[in-house]
Amino acid sequence: MTTQQLIPTQSLEKLIWNWRGHPIQYTVMGEGKPLLLIHGFGASIGHWRKNIPPLAEAGYRVFALDLLGFGGSNKPVLNYTVELWQQQLRDFWQEHIKEPTVFVGNSIGGLLTMIMMSEYPEMTAGGVLINCAGGLNHRPEEFNFPLRLMMGMFTKIVGSPITGKVLFNAIRQKERIRNTLHQVYYDRNAITDELVDMLYQPSCDPNAPQVFASILTAPAGPKPSELLPRIQHPLLILWGEADPWTPIQGASLYQQRAKNGQDTEFHGIPKAGHCPHDENPTVVNELIIDWLKRHHICRGLVKEPS
Repeated sequence: MTTQQLIPTQSLEKLIWNWRGHPIQYTVMGEGKPLLLIHGFGASIGHWRKNIPPLAEAGYRVFALDLLGFGGSNKPVLNYTVELWQQQLRDFWQEHIKEPTVFVGNSIGGLLTMIMMSEYPEMTAGGVLINCAGGLNHRPEEFNFPLRLMMGMFTKIVGSPITGKVLFNAIRQKERIRNTLHQVYYDRNAITDELVDMLYQPSCDPNAPQVFASILTAPAGPKPSELLPRIQHPLLILWGEADPWTPIQGASLYQQRAKNGQDTEFHGIPKAGHCPHDENPTVVNELIIDWLKRHHICRGLVKEPS
């Protein structure tokens, strides 16, 4: 483990941006062309603590923010959708960045990266998908009839003010969080007390149960198969090969695009699960930096939109 991987979350400067009356936590480090890092479900800017400093040292201005409802950002009770976060990311770009950006996302953040790249090509210089999610939630058509019934019952339980809160309080216990991480992290050494605390602390917010219920019952959002053909800029796709949530076997859509030479690269990350940027940051950081340089996405080399 390198010294870069040991940088604690507390070393990231915590800044506040007011968006639609809601305090949003973000951080920025470095100088150069911008990268915007987008976390996955339940995570926050701290999940990039092993990536932000090395990327900044490589000559980039690295932004990361907590999506509304997560991390240190406000957690209002409302209907959460990928479209809401899309608007948040768009407005953040318009206020803080204002030049073509490389979007980098893990899991749900990967899906949001695809949405930003397809909807706002003028904002985009490229994109990095890390174990990209197929949707905010599973789609009903993805289940057989018995599973659809079970998911319908689960949705009612989660959405109930009483049973939903009981379920949330059970799930958010630190030992449960650690057990969940054991499912999705290949490298158990990466499951530290700091990581568990980082995921636990936002759950202490009074509105956290309602936010959790809203997100788990929200529409899945657009499909990657619909978004991918609309993406015009270079793509780097990184996939932890031991991911049980989004198995690499389901990444054929991206692998085929890479084989077709559509300005797309695909790399499997051995001995890593759903979050390879946190489990094996040295490899992930090197792949990102090498890709950025080879595509001339570095200081002064990205063409401004006409």
